[in-house]
Amino acid sequence: MSKKKAFALRINEDMLKAVEKWATDEFRSTNGQIEWMLTESLRKAKRQPKRSSEKP
Repeated sequence: MSKKKAFALRINEDMLKAVEKWATDEFRSTNGQIEWMLTESLRKAKRQPKRSSEKP
């Protein structure tokens, strides 16, 4: 499993409310929703990070 790094995110209050609502509708946490949105955006732009090979 890849290592996760915490960081602060400044976001417009209305945008955050919209993301929170979307997360609730999708049965995800707000953090999980943001991570999913970023992953989808990277995938669509063909900019996904290369996966490091997992060690057994």
